[in-house]
Amino acid sequence: MQFVARAKELQVLAALTQGAADGAGGAIVVLGEPGIGKSTLIETATAQLAGWTILRADGTEFERDLPYAALHQLCAPVIEARAGLPEVQRQALESVFGLAAGTTPSPLLVGLAVLGLLNELPQPVCCVVDDLQWIDDGTRQVLGFVARRIAAEGIAMILAGRPDGAGFPDLPQLPLTGLDENDAQALLRTTGRAGLDSAVLDRILAEARGNPLALLEFGPEPGLPDAPRTGVVEALQAGFARRVRRLPTATQELLALAAAEPVGDLGLLRRAAKRLDLNPAALAAAEDDGLLTLGPRLRFRHPLVRAAAYDAVTPGTRRTLHAALADATDDQIDPDRRAWHRAHAVIDTDAEVAAELTRAAERTQLRGDFASAAAFLERAADLTPEPADQTTRLLAASRLRLKLGAFDRARELLTEADRRPLDAAQRAEARLQTAQIDVHLTRSPEATAALVAAAGEVDDPTGTYIEAFSSAMFIDRFPGRLRQLGVRIRAQVPPRDHPRPSDLLLDALLDQAMLPVADAVPAMRRAVDAFRTPDLADPWWMELACMMALDLHDSEATDEIAARQVELARRQSALAILPQALKFQAIGKTMFGRFAEAEAGLAEANAVDEAAGSVSLAFADVILAAWRGNAEHFDQLRSSIHDRVGRDELVAALYATAVLRNGLGDYTAALEAARTAYAERERGSYVVWPLAAEYIEAAARAGQPAEATPAVEQLEALARTNPTPWAVAQHHLAQALIDPAAAEVHYREAIDLFAQTDVRAQHARARLAYGEWLRRGGRRAEARVELQAAHESLTAMGAAAFAERAARELSATGQRPRREGTNPLDQLTAQERLIATQVAGGATSKEVAATLFLSPRTIDTHLRNIFRKLDITSRRQLREVI
Repeated sequence: MQFVARAKELQVLAALTQGAADGAGGAIVVLGEPGIGKSTLIETATAQLAGWTILRADGTEFERDLPYAALHQLCAPVIEARAGLPEVQRQALESVFGLAAGTTPSPLLVGLAVLGLLNELPQPVCCVVDDLQWIDDGTRQVLGFVARRIAAEGIAMILAGRPDGAGFPDLPQLPLTGLDENDAQALLRTTGRAGLDSAVLDRILAEARGNPLALLEFGPEPGLPDAPRTGVVEALQAGFARRVRRLPTATQELLALAAAEPVGDLGLLRRAAKRLDLNPAALAAAEDDGLLTLGPRLRFRHPLVRAAAYDAVTPGTRRTLHAALADATDDQIDPDRRAWHRAHAVIDTDAEVAAELTRAAERTQLRGDFASAAAFLERAADLTPEPADQTTRLLAASRLRLKLGAFDRARELLTEADRRPLDAAQRAEARLQTAQIDVHLTRSPEATAALVAAAGEVDDPTGTYIEAFSSAMFIDRFPGRLRQLGVRIRAQVPPRDHPRPSDLLLDALLDQAMLPVADAVPAMRRAVDAFRTPDLADPWWMELACMMALDLHDSEATDEIAARQVELARRQSALAILPQALKFQAIGKTMFGRFAEAEAGLAEANAVDEAAGSVSLAFADVILAAWRGNAEHFDQLRSSIHDRVGRDELVAALYATAVLRNGLGDYTAALEAARTAYAERERGSYVVWPLAAEYIEAAARAGQPAEATPAVEQLEALARTNPTPWAVAQHHLAQALIDPAAAEVHYREAIDLFAQTDVRAQHARARLAYGEWLRRGGRRAEARVELQAAHESLTAMGAAAFAERAARELSATGQRPRREGTNPLDQLTAQERLIATQVAGGATSKEVAATLFLSPRTIDTHLRNIFRKLDITSRRQLREVI
């Protein structure tokens, strides 16, 4: 076939590969129906890539449930290059490829390891993956991860599949349609059939509908479809089936055997054929007919040929073929594929095969491929003779589907389990999973209540209680419901003689929501102290302990717990926890006035979220935007939260609104936000305790200090029962704002105490408030000292609205505020600032790349941009700038 008809498409692929050759890689998805020419197009394009490293993989319908099957094909030829990877990435690859035992690697870590592996190869590199509709879920995640991270690499990815199952809608698409009539006729002339009767040629052209494979296959007899109404793909498959049936019986069986063994391993086929008393030489007849090629591996001409060969034999014969392949597969080298073949070799229940599939699921789960593990368990359940064991495997499979977010499939499995006898523990597990699905899908109070009820029936419900209650704390704003939920959990919590940190945390969360401040503080203190234990190695729930430390106004505990959680999550590659840990750490750093650090942490958190394809609520981002005084960005973020949750009156949003409006001097709006929050607090909803300070300032500035009495009482109780410098300073500042007669003593005490803490932002705001009070009292000279100090500090940390407030007050004293020089780091994006900070701290490009789920080459590209913006040329100079 002369491929002149695809000249434009070839130009698109040539531009992609040329970009990769120039260090600007990319990916494209070639889409089209079977036979439309996807593979031929790609082969033509890659044939021009002299000197490239070319890796290939094909999805196969029979392997879509085998863990990382397509990834094995793609990476196996170059797996030895893993030696140059960082240890954690090398271990992830070895675990996935079964080269070494190890802990479960997350899909993100596997993706990062594959990206690193490709970077270890001689570049440029071209990765070709065909038949995307049949690749396993693990490989699909890795391909998507890598494809989105090669813009600065010498890597091109060409992915091909059918329009209805290829996936990757966010990647550039190259759709292939049928050839036009002129090109179709030109293709027919290359087949030697130009001498056919014109009526026959016209019918071939009409029936092929521009499909190149159909043009090549359809002939006067017997390849032409039986009737015009037959679809092209169906007609092609019918034609291939007729060709298969014309072959000798032994050849047909060997073809079906090869179709059931997707890898095309000729050694395995020979061993299996020997068990069936078949002579592999009989495959020559199929090769002569053009249905396959024999070489280092057996390759069918087209997936439709494989399907036709597999369907050409009876179901009983297919089971016999799979049994032979299972016997021929080494259970030490490839136990999962052996189990898979055995599963297709039985017609009735089989306890031994079911147990083997369950073991395969356990191995697969350890390699981080939950989708394949679930598929193994589902098949194991089908083959399990004992109802109790069957139920156990169905529940285990549904649990994995729930982890994957496949809620509909998880519910189907639970329904299947419910049709069987369940013991008390299984019924409790089923109810718990059902409630978890409902919570994920609806986020309704009813679903949360059902989750709490179901948790009371399992052995260790603490984690579920924390999950349910903490979610309700931040989302559920309906009056009294949080307290009702707390009462219910309190009644169900089993007593423990030796409570764990998680038990103490749950107890503190309940007390904080249900008791007055003074009564809640002891439990909160115990929980926070428990999470500061040096030997605590579990990062779960530490972000809630961090938030509790903020509520206690304990800056040291906040900083320590947040840093510890981030450290543990990174060290353990706990990527499900890391983004949340970084965001809570960023909230603390924001309140401390370390905005640049908070922004860098959020950039890293968002990089992890983006890598995982997840979208989380931008609570930390909206708080930082409020403190920075960026009203436009704040409004965008708040709108995104509203779009996802459906309402505005959420804990973080109300707190952030009060901060922003106080900074802008819009005290009425700040008071309204705080008033809304405290009205809901009185009805039993959770409100972050630092909001008290914003409520008091807004009420005082709006001329309604008495309205903030609940907030003043809260701060007084906190300072009395938990006298940290921050808590006591905040109480003094509140007293200064609402009691003008004793204001000066309280202002000075607050400023002195804030100076002993890490809470620089509050220290600067206290000096701003004191300066404003002094100016209003006519003490301009003293006011200038405080206001200038506040202005410089607020400007340096980036609190633009509060800094402008200080500038206006200074101007009112008759002094122009000193303007500091621009910070060169302000030219950098958040991600560039994060990279610059880490590199200045001594991290290598590989280490930074691992943190941000990028490649070292991409980090080096960012570094060049950073050097250009900062007008420097070395990492040593970067350390001096930072």
